[in-house]
Amino acid sequence: MPSDEPEYDLKVTATTPIAAGVRLLTLARPSGDPLPAWTPGAHLDLLLTPGLVRQYSLCGDPHDPSAYQVAVLRETSGRGGSAHVHDHLAEGDTIRARGPRNHFPLVSSPRYLFVAGGIGITPILPMITEASARGADWRLLYGGRTRTSMAFADRLTRDHPDQVELYPEDETGLLDLHTLLAVPHPDTLVYCCGPEPLLAATEQQCATWPQGTLRVERFVPKPENPTAPRTAFEVELTLTGKTLTVPADRSILQVVEEAGVPILSSCREGTCGTCETTVLDGTPDHRDSLLTEDERAAGDVMFICVSRATSPRLVLEL
Repeated sequence: MPSDEPEYDLKVTATTPIAAGVRLLTLARPSGDPLPAWTPGAHLDLLLTPGLVRQYSLCGDPHDPSAYQVAVLRETSGRGGSAHVHDHLAEGDTIRARGPRNHFPLVSSPRYLFVAGGIGITPILPMITEASARGADWRLLYGGRTRTSMAFADRLTRDHPDQVELYPEDETGLLDLHTLLAVPHPDTLVYCCGPEPLLAATEQQCATWPQGTLRVERFVPKPENPTAPRTAFEVELTLTGKTLTVPADRSILQVVEEAGVPILSSCREGTCGTCETTVLDGTPDHRDSLLTEDERAAGDVMFICVSRATSPRLVLEL
Protein backbone atom coordinates (compact mmCIF):
# COMPACT_ATOMS: atom_id res chain seq x y z
CA MET A 1 0.00 0.00 0.00
CA PRO A 2 1.20 3.58 -0.48
CA SER A 3 3.27 4.96 2.40
CA ASP A 4 0.51 7.18 3.80
CA GLU A 5 -0.92 4.83 6.44
CA PRO A 6 -0.96 6.91 9.61
CA GLU A 7 1.29 6.18 12.56
CA TYR A 8 0.26 7.06 16.07
CA ASP A 9 1.53 6.80 19.64
CA LEU A 10 0.53 4.10 22.09
CA LYS A 11 1.35 4.11 25.77
CA VAL A 12 2.17 0.88 27.58
CA THR A 13 -0.34 0.85 30.44
CA ALA A 14 0.58 -2.65 31.65
CA THR A 15 3.08 -5.38 30.85
CA THR A 16 2.19 -8.66 32.52
CA PRO A 17 3.69 -12.19 32.40
CA ILE A 18 0.82 -14.55 31.63
CA ALA A 19 2.63 -17.82 30.81
CA ALA A 20 6.17 -19.13 30.67
CA GLY A 21 7.97 -16.85 28.21
CA VAL A 22 4.82 -14.88 27.32
CA ARG A 23 4.16 -11.26 28.23
CA LEU A 24 0.84 -9.44 27.73
CA LEU A 25 1.04 -5.78 26.72
CA THR A 26 -1.90 -3.46 27.29
CA LEU A 27 -1.72 -0.35 25.11
CA ALA A 28 -3.77 2.85 25.01
CA ARG A 29 -3.72 6.32 23.50
CA PRO A 30 -1.71 8.70 25.71
CA SER A 31 -4.61 11.16 25.34
CA GLY A 32 -7.19 8.56 26.33
CA ASP A 33 -8.96 8.96 22.96
CA PRO A 34 -10.60 5.90 21.37
CA LEU A 35 -8.39 3.57 19.37
CA PRO A 36 -9.01 2.53 15.75
CA ALA A 37 -11.62 -0.21 15.51
CA TRP A 38 -10.60 -3.80 14.78
CA THR A 39 -12.12 -7.23 14.22
CA PRO A 40 -11.02 -10.71 15.37
CA GLY A 41 -7.95 -11.89 13.47
CA ALA A 42 -6.45 -8.38 13.11
CA HIS A 43 -2.84 -7.56 13.87
CA LEU A 44 -1.00 -4.40 14.82
CA ASP A 45 2.35 -3.05 13.64
CA LEU A 46 4.52 -1.96 16.57
CA LEU A 47 7.49 0.24 15.67
CA LEU A 48 9.65 -0.87 18.57
CA THR A 49 12.83 0.98 17.57
CA PRO A 50 13.99 2.59 14.31
CA GLY A 51 14.12 -0.27 11.82
CA LEU A 52 12.53 -2.78 14.21
CA VAL A 53 8.87 -3.25 13.22
CA ARG A 54 6.94 -6.30 14.32
CA GLN A 55 3.35 -7.49 13.86
CA TYR A 56 1.36 -8.88 16.78
CA SER A 57 -2.17 -10.30 16.77
CA LEU A 58 -4.67 -8.38 18.86
CA CYS A 59 -6.04 -10.64 21.57
CA GLY A 60 -8.18 -8.29 23.68
CA ASP A 61 -11.76 -7.15 23.31
CA PRO A 62 -12.69 -5.65 19.90
CA HIS A 63 -15.59 -3.84 21.58
CA ASP A 64 -13.29 -1.96 23.97
CA PRO A 65 -11.97 1.15 22.15
CA SER A 66 -9.87 2.21 25.15
CA ALA A 67 -7.13 -0.43 24.94
CA TYR A 68 -5.34 -2.95 22.75
CA GLN A 69 -3.76 -6.13 24.05
CA VAL A 70 -1.02 -8.22 22.42
CA ALA A 71 0.73 -11.29 23.85
CA VAL A 72 4.41 -11.65 22.93
CA LEU A 73 6.38 -14.89 23.18
CA ARG A 74 10.10 -14.52 23.83
CA GLU A 75 11.73 -16.11 20.80
CA THR A 76 15.20 -17.28 21.75
CA SER A 77 16.18 -17.56 18.08
CA GLY A 78 14.19 -14.52 16.95
CA ARG A 79 15.32 -11.31 15.28
CA GLY A 80 15.12 -9.01 18.29
CA GLY A 81 11.49 -7.94 18.47
CA SER A 82 10.34 -10.21 21.28
CA ALA A 83 13.54 -9.64 23.25
CA HIS A 84 12.95 -5.88 23.05
CA VAL A 85 9.38 -6.28 24.31
CA HIS A 86 10.44 -8.50 27.20
CA ASP A 87 13.62 -6.70 28.22
CA HIS A 88 13.06 -3.03 27.40
CA LEU A 89 9.36 -2.14 27.28
CA ALA A 90 7.98 -1.00 30.63
CA GLU A 91 4.76 0.49 31.92
CA GLY A 92 4.59 4.15 30.93
CA ASP A 93 6.70 3.77 27.78
CA THR A 94 5.39 5.15 24.48
CA ILE A 95 5.79 3.41 21.13
CA ARG A 96 4.59 4.09 17.60
CA ALA A 97 2.00 1.88 15.91
CA ARG A 98 0.28 1.32 12.56
CA GLY A 99 -2.95 -0.45 11.82
CA PRO A 100 -4.74 -2.56 12.77
CA ARG A 101 -5.26 -4.54 9.58
CA ASN A 102 -6.89 -7.93 9.12
CA HIS A 103 -5.87 -10.65 6.68
CA PHE A 104 -7.29 -13.42 8.88
CA PRO A 105 -10.95 -12.41 9.31
CA LEU A 106 -13.58 -14.56 10.97
CA VAL A 107 -16.00 -15.45 8.18
CA SER A 108 -19.60 -16.16 9.18
CA SER A 109 -20.28 -19.86 9.69
CA PRO A 110 -22.64 -22.01 11.81
CA ARG A 111 -19.64 -24.01 13.13
CA TYR A 112 -15.93 -23.47 13.71
CA LEU A 113 -13.01 -25.70 14.57
CA PHE A 114 -10.13 -23.66 15.98
CA VAL A 115 -6.64 -25.18 16.02
CA ALA A 116 -3.93 -23.29 17.89
CA GLY A 117 -0.33 -24.03 18.71
CA GLY A 118 1.58 -22.02 21.33
CA ILE A 119 1.37 -18.26 20.82
CA GLY A 120 -0.91 -18.97 17.85
CA ILE A 121 -3.76 -18.79 20.36
CA THR A 122 -3.64 -14.98 20.21
CA PRO A 123 -5.74 -14.34 17.05
CA ILE A 124 -8.00 -17.26 17.97
CA LEU A 125 -8.96 -15.85 21.37
CA PRO A 126 -11.17 -12.97 20.13
CA MET A 127 -12.55 -15.28 17.43
CA ILE A 128 -13.86 -17.57 20.14
CA THR A 129 -15.53 -14.65 21.88
CA GLU A 130 -17.11 -13.53 18.60
CA ALA A 131 -18.22 -17.03 17.62
CA SER A 132 -19.89 -17.42 21.02
CA ALA A 133 -21.61 -14.06 20.64
CA ARG A 134 -22.95 -15.12 17.24
CA GLY A 135 -24.38 -18.30 18.69
CA ALA A 136 -22.16 -20.51 16.53
CA ASP A 137 -20.97 -23.96 17.54
CA TRP A 138 -17.23 -24.13 18.05
CA ARG A 139 -14.44 -26.30 19.39
CA LEU A 140 -10.81 -25.46 20.19
CA LEU A 141 -7.84 -27.83 19.91
CA TYR A 142 -4.95 -26.07 21.67
CA GLY A 143 -1.45 -27.53 21.80
CA GLY A 144 1.71 -26.29 23.45
CA ARG A 145 5.03 -27.44 24.85
CA THR A 146 3.84 -27.48 28.48
CA ARG A 147 0.68 -26.42 30.28
CA THR A 148 2.54 -23.51 31.91
CA SER A 149 3.65 -22.20 28.50
CA MET A 150 0.11 -22.08 27.08
CA ALA A 151 -1.18 -18.51 27.37
CA PHE A 152 -4.85 -18.11 28.37
CA ALA A 153 -5.23 -21.87 28.91
CA ASP A 154 -6.70 -21.55 32.40
CA ARG A 155 -9.15 -18.87 31.28
CA LEU A 156 -10.29 -20.87 28.28
CA THR A 157 -10.87 -24.12 30.18
CA ARG A 158 -12.64 -22.24 32.99
CA ASP A 159 -14.98 -20.31 30.67
CA HIS A 160 -15.55 -23.06 28.09
CA PRO A 161 -14.90 -26.45 29.74
CA ASP A 162 -16.93 -28.41 27.19
CA GLN A 163 -15.46 -26.81 24.07
CA VAL A 164 -11.74 -26.47 24.82
CA GLU A 165 -9.29 -29.37 24.54
CA LEU A 166 -5.72 -28.77 25.78
CA TYR A 167 -2.83 -30.86 24.48
CA PRO A 168 0.38 -30.03 26.40
CA GLU A 169 3.09 -31.95 24.56
CA ASP A 170 4.84 -33.12 27.73
CA GLU A 171 1.56 -34.68 28.91
CA THR A 172 -0.27 -35.85 25.77
CA GLY A 173 2.26 -35.70 22.97
CA LEU A 174 1.65 -33.71 19.81
CA LEU A 175 -1.84 -32.93 18.57
CA ASP A 176 -3.09 -36.08 16.82
CA LEU A 177 -4.43 -34.20 13.81
CA HIS A 178 -4.71 -37.39 11.77
CA THR A 179 -7.43 -38.54 14.16
CA LEU A 180 -8.89 -35.18 15.17
CA LEU A 181 -9.34 -34.02 11.56
CA ALA A 182 -9.95 -37.38 9.94
CA VAL A 183 -13.63 -36.80 9.19
CA PRO A 184 -14.77 -33.52 7.58
CA HIS A 185 -17.47 -31.76 9.55
CA PRO A 186 -20.31 -30.22 7.49
CA ASP A 187 -20.79 -26.46 7.51
CA THR A 188 -17.57 -25.98 9.49
CA LEU A 189 -14.69 -23.55 8.97
CA VAL A 190 -11.28 -24.47 10.36
CA TYR A 191 -9.07 -21.65 11.66
CA CYS A 192 -5.47 -22.52 12.46
CA CYS A 193 -2.53 -20.49 13.76
CA GLY A 194 0.78 -21.64 15.21
CA PRO A 195 4.20 -22.96 14.20
CA GLU A 196 4.82 -24.13 10.64
CA PRO A 197 4.75 -27.90 11.39
CA LEU A 198 1.26 -27.51 12.87
CA LEU A 199 0.06 -25.46 9.91
CA ALA A 200 1.52 -27.87 7.37
CA ALA A 201 -0.03 -30.88 9.15
CA THR A 202 -3.41 -29.15 9.37
CA GLU A 203 -3.27 -28.25 5.67
CA GLN A 204 -2.48 -31.88 4.85
CA GLN A 205 -5.30 -33.26 6.99
CA CYS A 206 -7.83 -30.72 5.65
CA ALA A 207 -7.01 -31.52 2.02
CA THR A 208 -10.04 -33.84 1.91
CA TRP A 209 -12.36 -31.27 3.50
CA PRO A 210 -14.48 -29.03 1.24
CA GLN A 211 -12.51 -26.34 -0.61
CA GLY A 212 -12.31 -23.10 1.34
CA THR A 213 -12.77 -24.80 4.70
CA LEU A 214 -9.32 -24.03 6.11
CA ARG A 215 -8.02 -20.56 7.01
CA VAL A 216 -4.47 -20.22 8.38
CA GLU A 217 -2.25 -17.44 9.63
CA ARG A 218 1.51 -17.75 9.57
CA PHE A 219 4.06 -15.93 11.72
CA VAL A 220 6.87 -17.01 9.37
CA PRO A 221 6.69 -17.42 5.58
CA LYS A 222 5.48 -20.62 4.02
CA PRO A 223 8.42 -22.64 2.63
CA GLU A 224 9.15 -21.50 -0.92
CA ASN A 225 8.77 -23.91 -3.81
CA PRO A 226 12.37 -24.42 -5.00
CA THR A 227 11.16 -25.17 -8.54
CA ALA A 228 9.10 -21.97 -8.86
CA PRO A 229 10.29 -20.04 -11.93
CA ARG A 230 11.96 -16.64 -11.57
CA THR A 231 11.85 -14.67 -14.80
CA ALA A 232 11.91 -10.96 -15.58
CA PHE A 233 8.69 -9.02 -16.21
CA GLU A 234 7.43 -5.45 -16.43
CA VAL A 235 5.29 -3.51 -13.97
CA GLU A 236 3.33 -0.42 -14.95
CA LEU A 237 2.57 1.92 -12.04
CA THR A 238 -0.59 3.85 -12.87
CA LEU A 239 -0.40 6.46 -10.11
CA THR A 240 3.16 7.51 -10.88
CA GLY A 241 3.28 6.84 -14.62
CA LYS A 242 6.38 4.66 -14.41
CA THR A 243 7.05 1.38 -16.20
CA LEU A 244 9.78 -0.71 -14.59
CA THR A 245 11.50 -4.00 -15.32
CA VAL A 246 11.67 -6.49 -12.47
CA PRO A 247 14.65 -8.78 -13.04
CA ALA A 248 14.70 -12.41 -11.97
CA ASP A 249 16.80 -11.70 -8.89
CA ARG A 250 14.84 -8.70 -7.53
CA SER A 251 11.40 -8.28 -5.99
CA ILE A 252 8.77 -5.85 -7.22
CA LEU A 253 9.09 -4.02 -3.91
CA GLN A 254 12.84 -3.57 -4.30
CA VAL A 255 12.51 -2.26 -7.85
CA VAL A 256 9.67 0.11 -6.95
CA GLU A 257 11.59 1.48 -3.97
CA GLU A 258 14.73 1.98 -6.04
CA ALA A 259 12.63 3.98 -8.52
CA GLY A 260 11.75 6.39 -5.72
CA VAL A 261 8.12 5.31 -5.34
CA PRO A 262 7.13 5.37 -1.64
CA ILE A 263 5.34 2.26 -0.42
CA LEU A 264 4.71 0.90 3.04
CA SER A 265 6.35 -2.43 3.86
CA SER A 266 7.44 -4.30 6.93
CA CYS A 267 8.17 -8.04 7.00
CA ARG A 268 9.38 -8.30 3.36
CA GLU A 269 8.56 -12.01 3.45
CA GLY A 270 4.85 -12.20 2.62
CA THR A 271 3.40 -12.63 6.10
CA CYS A 272 2.30 -9.22 7.39
CA GLY A 273 0.22 -7.82 4.53
CA THR A 274 1.64 -4.29 4.78
CA CYS A 275 2.63 -4.04 1.11
CA GLU A 276 -0.75 -5.17 -0.27
CA THR A 277 -1.16 -3.68 -3.75
CA THR A 278 -4.11 -3.54 -6.13
CA VAL A 279 -3.61 -5.36 -9.45
CA LEU A 280 -5.38 -3.70 -12.39
CA ASP A 281 -4.14 -5.99 -15.16
CA GLY A 282 -1.92 -9.03 -15.61
CA THR A 283 -1.64 -12.28 -13.68
CA PRO A 284 0.17 -12.34 -10.34
CA ASP A 285 2.30 -15.27 -9.26
CA HIS A 286 1.26 -15.33 -5.61
CA ARG A 287 4.05 -16.42 -3.25
CA ASP A 288 2.76 -14.93 -0.03
CA SER A 289 1.52 -16.73 3.09
CA LEU A 290 -1.70 -14.74 3.43
CA LEU A 291 -4.19 -15.10 0.59
CA THR A 292 -6.74 -17.90 0.38
CA GLU A 293 -7.05 -19.95 -2.81
CA ASP A 294 -10.14 -17.96 -3.82
CA GLU A 295 -8.32 -14.66 -3.24
CA ARG A 296 -5.37 -15.89 -5.31
CA ALA A 297 -7.71 -16.88 -8.11
CA ALA A 298 -9.34 -13.43 -8.09
CA GLY A 299 -5.94 -11.88 -8.81
CA ASP A 300 -6.97 -8.36 -7.83
CA VAL A 301 -4.43 -7.84 -5.04
CA MET A 302 -0.90 -9.05 -4.37
CA PHE A 303 1.94 -8.66 -1.90
CA ILE A 304 4.83 -7.24 -3.85
CA CYS A 305 7.57 -8.10 -1.38
CA VAL A 306 7.55 -11.75 -2.53
CA SER A 307 4.99 -12.31 -5.31
CA ARG A 308 5.87 -12.08 -8.98
CA ALA A 309 4.04 -12.43 -12.32
CA THR A 310 3.08 -15.24 -14.65
CA SER A 311 2.23 -12.69 -17.35
CA PRO A 312 4.85 -10.55 -19.12
CA ARG A 313 3.40 -7.38 -17.56
CA LEU A 314 1.51 -6.32 -14.45
CA VAL A 315 -0.41 -3.07 -14.06
CA LEU A 316 -0.40 -1.97 -10.43
CA GLU A 317 -2.15 0.84 -8.60
CA LEU A 318 1.07 2.49 -7.42
